[in-house]
Amino acid sequence: MLTHLHIQNYALISHLDIDFENGFSVMTGETGAGKSIILGALALVLGARADSKAITDGEDKCIIEAEFDNCIIRRELYANGKSRSFVDDSVVTLQELKVLATQLIDIHSQHANLLIENADFQLEVVDAVAQNEALLNDYSAHYEAYIAAVEQLHRLQELAKKSQQDADYIQYRFSLLDEAQLQEGELEELEQEQYRLSHTEEIRAALQTAVEALNGEQGSAIEALRSCRLDDAAPELQERIESARIELRDIAQEAEHVMNRLEMDPQRLEWVEERIGQLEELMHKFSAADIPELIAMRDELAQQVNRLDSFDFDIAQAQKAVEQHKAVLTKTAAALTKSRQAVLPKICSTLVNGLTRLGVAHAKVEIPLHATEDFTPRGCDEVQILFAANLNQNLRAVSEVASGGEISRLMLCVKALIASTKGLPTIIFDEIDTGVSGDIATQMASIMREMAEHRQIIAITHLPQIAALGQHHYKVYKADTDKRTETHISRLTNEERITEIATMLSGKNPSQEAIANAKQLLCYH
Repeated sequence: MLTHLHIQNYALISHLDIDFENGFSVMTGETGAGKSIILGALALVLGARADSKAITDGEDKCIIEAEFDNCIIRRELYANGKSRSFVDDSVVTLQELKVLATQLIDIHSQHANLLIENADFQLEVVDAVAQNEALLNDYSAHYEAYIAAVEQLHRLQELAKKSQQDADYIQYRFSLLDEAQLQEGELEELEQEQYRLSHTEEIRAALQTAVEALNGEQGSAIEALRSCRLDDAAPELQERIESARIELRDIAQEAEHVMNRLEMDPQRLEWVEERIGQLEELMHKFSAADIPELIAMRDELAQQVNRLDSFDFDIAQAQKAVEQHKAVLTKTAAALTKSRQAVLPKICSTLVNGLTRLGVAHAKVEIPLHATEDFTPRGCDEVQILFAANLNQNLRAVSEVASGGEISRLMLCVKALIASTKGLPTIIFDEIDTGVSGDIATQMASIMREMAEHRQIIAITHLPQIAALGQHHYKVYKADTDKRTETHISRLTNEERITEIATMLSGKNPSQEAIANAKQLLCYH
C-alpha cells in the first residue's frame, strides 16, 4: 500500500509530505484547490509522461517520491525536459517503472468511466474475474509464434513469386557466366600472352642482342670475365667473378632457348584476342571491375538458381509450421473461451446486485460472448456489456442507454468485482461519484469501505456522504505566501472533519444545522 508521498517543486506545490493509512481514506477540497495536482504528481511518479512545464516556476527540477510498504519509487524531472526514475535508489527505465506501478496501485480518474464502453476493457474485466492471467500468458506466447510463422510463410511466398518472375533472367545471366568458365588470373595471363604473340619479332631481336652481348665471339661479357684472372691476389673477388660468369652463361643459354621457341602463331593470337574480348564484354555487361567480381556474381546467381528449386520445399515446411502453431493456438483459445463463459453469469449477477444496491432497482446486465473471425492478441472472443436500467427497456450497449450517474455506479461495481479477484494493494478513485448524490452516494461509500477491508482505498470526492464514511480524511487547500499561491494537504482531526463536512453540505461559514448534520453523518457511520 501507499504509505507516504513527498512532492517538491511540482506545479503549485513547493514542498509536501503526507502519510497515508490502510483502509478507506477520503480526500476533499474546493474545486481548484489542487487535488488534481497531487493526483498528477502521483501519476508522474508511477510512469506518466513528464512535462517540464509542471515544474514550479523558477525551479530547476521537481522530485516526487512515493513510499510503498515494499519499495520506494522516485521520479526526478528537470527543466530541460529530461527525467530519471529510481526504485529503492536504483535507476530504472520508464517502462520498468510502469510495469511495477501496475502491480502497486490503480488510479481510476474521472475519465476512466469511459472505459466501461470500451470492448477491450470489458474483455479485461472478464479475464480478471476468470483469473486468466496464466492462460493469457500461455496464449500470448503461442500467438506470437503463430504470427511469426505466418509472416515467414508470406515472406517465402513473396520471394518465390518474385523469383519465379525473374527465373528466366536469373538463369540467363547465370548461364552466361557459367559457360564462360571463368578463372582467377586468366585475363592477366592472356594479356601477357597477347603481348608476346603480337611482338614476336621485336622480342626475338631483343633476345638475340642479349645473347650476343653475353656470349658473342668478340668482346662478349662472358669472354671478358673468363680472361680476368686475379688468382691469389684477391681470391674472394675472383670467386665472385667466376660465379657471375657462370650466371651470365646460364642467362645466355636460357635467352637463346626462349628465342628459338618463339614463333609466329596467328591462330593462337586470334584466339587469345577473342577470349580477352569475351571477358571484357562480360565485365562491361555485368558492371564488374575484374574477373574475381564476375566469379562472385556467378556464385551468387548459382545460389539463386538453387533457391528457385528449393522454394517449394521451404514453403511446404513453413505451411506445416503455421498449421502446427495454429492447432496449439486454437486449443489455448478454446480454453480461454471456456474459462470466460464460466464466469459470465457470476459477473452479470454481481453487477446487477451492486447496481440494485446503488439505486438502479430494475437493472439488467448481459454479457454475450462472440467468436472473432480470426485470432486476436487476447484470443478468439469479443464481448459487449449490454445494460438496461428500467422496466421493459431493451438491453443495449452501455454507451447507448446509460446516463453519467449510471455509468459511475456501474464502473464502481466493476471495480469492486475486479478488486475481489485481483490482489491490487491500492486503488484511488478520482470523483467516481460523478452524477450521484444522497443515499446513492452513501451506498457508493459503503461499497468502497467494504473494498477497503482487504486493500487501501483512497477516494477523491465532493460528496459529504462519501467523505463522512472515510476512516481517514485529508483536505487539500490553497494558501497564499509572499511570493505565490501554494497547494497544501493535511490530515483532519475529528473536529476538523465536522467543519469540513458541514462546509461541503452548506458552503463556507456553515450553519449550526449543517454542523449538526455533519455530526450526524459522522456518528451514523
